[in-house]
Formats: sequence, structure tokens, C-alpha cells
Amino acid sequence: MNKLSNRINKYLKNKNLPDKFGHFAEFGGRFVPETLIFALDELEKEYNKVKKDKKFIAELNYYLTEYAGRPTPLYLAKKLSANLGIGKIYLKREDLLHTGAHKINNTLGQALLAVRMKKPRVIAETGAGQHGVATATVAALFGLKCDIYMGSEDMLRQEPNVFRMRLLGARVIPVKSGSKTLKDAMTQALRDWVTNVVDTHYIIGTVAGPHPYPMLVRDFQSVIGKEVKKQILKNDRALPDYLVACVGGGSNAMGLFYPFFADKRVKFIGVEAGGRSFSQGEHAATLVKGDIGVLHGSKSGLLEDRFGQINATHSISAGLDYPGVGPEHAYYKKIKRAQYVSVNDLEALAGFRLLSELEGIIPALESAHAIAYLKRLGKKINRNSRVVVCLSGRGDKDLGIVTKRLKI
Repeated sequence: MNKLSNRINKYLKNKNLPDKFGHFAEFGGRFVPETLIFALDELEKEYNKVKKDKKFIAELNYYLTEYAGRPTPLYLAKKLSANLGIGKIYLKREDLLHTGAHKINNTLGQALLAVRMKKPRVIAETGAGQHGVATATVAALFGLKCDIYMGSEDMLRQEPNVFRMRLLGARVIPVKSGSKTLKDAMTQALRDWVTNVVDTHYIIGTVAGPHPYPMLVRDFQSVIGKEVKKQILKNDRALPDYLVACVGGGSNAMGLFYPFFADKRVKFIGVEAGGRSFSQGEHAATLVKGDIGVLHGSKSGLLEDRFGQINATHSISAGLDYPGVGPEHAYYKKIKRAQYVSVNDLEALAGFRLLSELEGIIPALESAHAIAYLKRLGKKINRNSRVVVCLSGRGDKDLGIVTKRLKI
């Protein structure tokens, strides 16, 4: 605890992390074509202005509450707690937000930035489709033209979300290169942005990408952890012992973790996709099994082969099927502020079913990874522990996948 306390104190002395170059220690930064530097500088400058602007903050809070449905409940899952032998398991119900996931927190903030920067067009990448739906939603709300890049494999896996995006007026552009999943969708979106920086804002959906995106998305998603802190102090007059969240790029996890960073007794656990096995191309457990490299504009954890080529990935969850991770997560791992674990496809399916049957809540397959890890966690921790799980999204989008895998 003393070593951890020292590391946290060192971090807190520099309240400006990331630094002005976008670094969390050696992670983060900008590794992009020169064409994008102007757009990134413009975005950073505008964001630094609005985060101190009372009018912008009030407008964002209006849409978060009156449109998206914040604050979300912190629900005490009594039957799940009893079943797993854990004192109290709380679920942060981001699945109850408009569009069905935490993604709307970030897209509302970035859409308001796009309007202020007078950018009439937004683009985005999406894997499970939840970020795409959230982007299409805010584009419709604010009258912006919207193009969404989505891997053709993911379009088949998440057909209902493809329809939702089109219904909202967005153009969904299939990406047929590479693995035809999230990594390739993000690559194509960056290529689009390079050629359309003047009139287009790229709404990145996670805490990855070049600076200032990891910081900006973290800040917009921090509403999750801020609400949890207020709610649990009201309920229990004590902070949680553990925070648990799934990690692909890592935005829902960082949104939960970050407001608790200085609370040294609160432990963070990020749950990655263990897929089918730890063989190359069979999982997406970047921080558990990966190395350090550069992908999509920043230096962070990365799944790569010995020649530095990006590995193929697999997860039953399209939203976790990504070979990189946000640089602040890589930093948290390095200083041991957070522990990162993995849950395989079969465990995630069991978690999906367990929460559905015990609590009447059908989680997204991404969130089901976090739920599944509780079974292991319950065997290691004090039986009176308080555990908060970020239920990042709802599971309707995954019923087509689950129907083929679960025999009911």
C-alpha cells in the first residue's frame, strides 16, 4: 500500500497529466500525419476553452440530464451479491441511458465541440455499434452530416445497430479490409479525416487515439465515477472497495476509475476479452498479454507479433475486439494503480445468463465480461466487500449472437 500510495502521490503532484504533449509517462502522444496536427491543435484549444466555460458546461449538463437520462442509478444487486458471496455488488446502470450505453456521454460532449468549431460533418468508428448509434443520435440532434465506419464482419454481428444508425440518418460505410472489425474501422475513419479536416470532426469513441482524445473522452466519461462516488457515499457512507469494468479501448472503465484515482484504498480491476484462448489471433487481452507499440496515433499497450505487425484479435463481444487500449490504462498498469485480467467467451456468456436470470437485467456482452469476473473475485476478497461494476450497455444488440451460443 505504501508503494502504491507513493505512486499516486507522484501522479497527483502533476495534476496536468497528460502533459502538454499528451503523455502519460511514456504512453500517449501524437503519432499522426502532419495534416492532422492542425485539427488536433484546434480541438485541444477549443476543449481547453470550453471545459472552463460555464455556458458550455451548463449546456452539456442539460443534454446529459434532460436528453440522455443522467444520473443513472447505482443499483444494489442483492441476488447477485448473495449468489457470489460478495457483501454488496452495485451496478452502475449506464445501460439505462438513451441509446443503451455509456457512449452518449462522450458523443454529446464532442458534438457540442463540433458545433462550436463550426464543423458541419462528423465521422466515427464503431465495433459493437453502440458508439455509432450514439454518434448518429447526436448528429441528428444537432443537424450534422454523419458517416460511420464499421467493419463488415461487425455489421453482420450487430445488424440491429446498423439499422438504427441508418434510421437516424447516418451513412454506414462497410470496411472490408484486414480483420473487417473495429481496428480497421478506426483506420478508415482516420484516413477520411486526413482528407477532410476543414469541415469534419472525428468523434473517437474511446480513450485511445492521438492527444487530446484520451484526455477529452476520459473527462466526458468521468461523469460515471463522479456519480458513483456521490451515490455510494449517500447509500453506505463509505467508498467502494473495488471498481470493476470491461476494457476494450477502455472509456467506460476510465470514466469509472478516474474520479477515484486519489482514493488509495479503492482498487481498480479492468476486464479484457480472453476470447477463445491465448493463442495469437484468438483473444483481445491487450494489457494482459500484449506489448508496447503505436496504433491509431498513440503509444500504448498493443497486440503485435515479433515483427511489429498488428495481431488479429477475437472476442465474442464486438466492442472489445480491438488490439490496442487507451494510454492512460497502460499507465495505470505500469504504476500498478489498476489490475487487468481477462475473461474468455464462455465465461462472458455465463455472466450474461447469470445477471439475466438473477436480476432481470440483460447486459451487453462487453459488460458481461465484468460480471463474469465477479465469480473469481468473490473467492479472493473479504465477504463484506463493496464492489461497483460498470454495466456499460444493454444486451438487446447481442441477442442474435447469444441465441446461437446459449441453449435455453
